[in-house]
Amino acid sequence: MTYKFLLGTIACLVTFISNCQILDQRLMISFDKNQNTTSDYQEIRTFYRDLDKLSPLVSVTDFGMTDSGHPLQVVVIADQKHFTPEKTRKAGKAILLINNGIHPGEPDGIDASMLFARDLCQNKDMQALLSQVTIVIVPVYNIGGCLNRSATSRANQNGPEMYGFRANAKNLDLNRDFIKCDSKNALSFNQIFNHWNPDVMIDTHTSNGADYTYTMTLIATQKDKLQPSLRGFLTQNMLPYLYNDMAKKGWEMIPYVNTRGLPDKGIYGFMDTPRYSSGYAALHHTISFMPETHMLKPYKDRVLSTKEFIITTFNFVHQQKSQLLQAREAAIKSTIKQDSFALSYKVDESKVDSLLFKGFKAAYKKSEVSGLDRLYYDRSMPWQAKIPFYNEYIASLKVKKPKAYIIPQAYDKVINLLVTNGVKVQKLEKDTIIQVEMYRVESYDSSKTPYEGHFNHSNVKVNTEIRSKQYYRGDFIIYTDQKAVKFLVETVEPQAPDSYFCWNFFDGILAQKEYFSDYVFEDLAAEYLNNNPELRSKLEQKKATDATFASDGRAQLDFVYKNSPWYESTHRLYPVGRLVTK
Repeated sequence: MTYKFLLGTIACLVTFISNCQILDQRLMISFDKNQNTTSDYQEIRTFYRDLDKLSPLVSVTDFGMTDSGHPLQVVVIADQKHFTPEKTRKAGKAILLINNGIHPGEPDGIDASMLFARDLCQNKDMQALLSQVTIVIVPVYNIGGCLNRSATSRANQNGPEMYGFRANAKNLDLNRDFIKCDSKNALSFNQIFNHWNPDVMIDTHTSNGADYTYTMTLIATQKDKLQPSLRGFLTQNMLPYLYNDMAKKGWEMIPYVNTRGLPDKGIYGFMDTPRYSSGYAALHHTISFMPETHMLKPYKDRVLSTKEFIITTFNFVHQQKSQLLQAREAAIKSTIKQDSFALSYKVDESKVDSLLFKGFKAAYKKSEVSGLDRLYYDRSMPWQAKIPFYNEYIASLKVKKPKAYIIPQAYDKVINLLVTNGVKVQKLEKDTIIQVEMYRVESYDSSKTPYEGHFNHSNVKVNTEIRSKQYYRGDFIIYTDQKAVKFLVETVEPQAPDSYFCWNFFDGILAQKEYFSDYVFEDLAAEYLNNNPELRSKLEQKKATDATFASDGRAQLDFVYKNSPWYESTHRLYPVGRLVTK
């Protein structure tokens, strides 16, 4: 009996070793064979499908669609088959979302996540962390860019040998598309994000810019855009842990080197508006990180440091899961009660910190191309010094929250995006006249050349007026006492930098639809001025103070027209009503 037991044990051991060899062989990736290479799209898909077959901890599905015609692959790694957000939340776990390949020419995170996922499925100690955390991975977000491989589009980058392209199949930069959703990729990601509602997100990147000693720099959610509970948790708990743990591992980090000149003059905290992944996440009270490995460091180091950052973040979320969930819940509750919201921010340069920076001496020499002075960094002359760090932002514009917004049903894309992002909307059940506060757009600037498919607006100035507005059955009323109020306010208020107005969703209101013929309106204008002496007084005053206006008959007619009943009331009238009274 003992002899048979021994034979059985040996047979099981042989089977186990054999299975491990098969597992290793199936899950071998290009990076294992050549650490200056990255996997192509088909290899990535196959890797995760094989991981799903070989590990009970993994579930792989296709979700939504992208502009390339391929669906997004979503990988969930969880114990006890908690492969849905419902099961994960019921078990009291946190959710860590890892998004890769938004810029496939920066593929470090693609390979790092594959190595991480493989290690997690083979390492019992790492698997223990799944008792508190579910991992969700989007292996390649920009599939079209991943398929568009070359060795030349990243001229400043040190490897890998071949890589994808920054733009997607629609030639859009997806890290500018989270709010406007011009791409199918972004719409699918919005749906994935709101389906899982992650507590922490990592969006992996490679940076360019100045040269320095660090392999990795880090963009964290701009702390001053977070509610106090999350801001305190991020700055006092999470960031110190991440920086300290990465340094212990030999991957010392520094904040993203966002400069207004050379690094020795100081670096500025990155203001991540909602067009960016971290700014989008902040609208949902999700702490987000963009690890930015340095383009000139060897590809091997960039991948391995990214992998270690993922592991470090995973460890932290496991250790402080309860505190994280509590801080996030407190942030959501306080936002619902908040009566005013910041729409834009500016650096408070009166408040400056310092940090130790380790760089290389910057100098100038004659360019062999132009013969003029050119910048270069001398790696034979490293230096370190305390430099200014400007990371305090204050609100430059605030708005008081209304009781509700009312949006005409004609703006269905706006409504669909709001609903996708968790905003609860109601339809008016009958035609009705409602007194609302409305904005008249007085001035704005527009980009002179297209930016990501738009001539987006900025420096928007509005006047407020109270109007009795006719609304119709099927128009939408959106009350602000709800969880998604931050997302609602920052997209619907036209002066917010990434509002739907600034992204041209309401441009129809900016052009007049009716005009006048000078020779016809001359007589009407004269009669109107005779009957309205106050307007004539304003006209004469403007002529007296503006010589150009005084010599332009058409401009004077236009002045009268725009102050008369014949001028269309909807010109520049922002169509979203603000319900400010009960």
